[in-house]
Amino acid sequence: MNSLTLPDIAAQSQLHATPLDWVGMCAIALPIQVEGRQVAAMADAGVNLIEGKSRGIHMSRLYLALERLENQALTPLVLRRLLEAFLASHEGLSTAAHLRLNFEHLLKRPALVSPLAGWKRYQVSVDAKLENEMFHVELSVRVPYSSTCPCSAALARQLIQRQFEQDFKEDELNRDAVLTWLGSSQGIVATPHSQRSQASIKLRLRDNLDALSVTELIDTIEASLGTAVQTAVKRADEQAFALANGQNLMFCEDAARRLHRALRALTWTTGFTLRVEHAESLHAHDAVASSQWQW
Repeated sequence: MNSLTLPDIAAQSQLHATPLDWVGMCAIALPIQVEGRQVAAMADAGVNLIEGKSRGIHMSRLYLALERLENQALTPLVLRRLLEAFLASHEGLSTAAHLRLNFEHLLKRPALVSPLAGWKRYQVSVDAKLENEMFHVELSVRVPYSSTCPCSAALARQLIQRQFEQDFKEDELNRDAVLTWLGSSQGIVATPHSQRSQASIKLRLRDNLDALSVTELIDTIEASLGTAVQTAVKRADEQAFALANGQNLMFCEDAARRLHRALRALTWTTGFTLRVEHAESLHAHDAVASSQWQW
């Protein structure tokens, strides 16, 4: 047996070393528990390094501390205890700890009319930071939806009116003829343009929450917009989707305002930022709007 102590080069004193804001590891594969399910996540974990105390940090201590997330529900309280463990393992070296978790949240969504259902994935991230006993957690999610341009819809309606005037010049109209005309390409000569859009939301959570309400946040976002993208559909679902778009015409400004009102109604957040992007089908550029509250 070799009785020599293994060298710890990272612990060597660096009296004139420049302090570092963040030192750690990125893209650590990690199973976590979210809303009763195990989810595959990627973790970024790190601490700061104060001046003149050490050449480096003990990364293995952070890595091993992450194991506590494997078998308990992810909550703000659990995250705070984990960051406290990060700092306890670097006493005298660090005063701030940070963790970011990136994962996909899978939800099975029913079709609008038919009995079909399918899975949708949502990109989610959780950021937690503890510095000088100040702790906060942020929950971020990206949600796709459909948006139909109000201006395009108005212009299409005007063209349909013009075509109606050309095709029905007599004073007395035949109901069946009009009905047939409305169901033909001859009558509906123009349609509004729509695009796949995306809402990016970041919430600052209350630090005493006993749950991480990812699904509730996604449901709130989709309900406020009214045009969530679909999974498995039949023609009846596609028709219902067309109706939903027709009843929820919106510019990016409208979408941002809807989301702002919906997020303000949540009781478990202390602030948020939001950004919507409408990937234009008319233009080669995108339309964007953003808003924030207490950020």
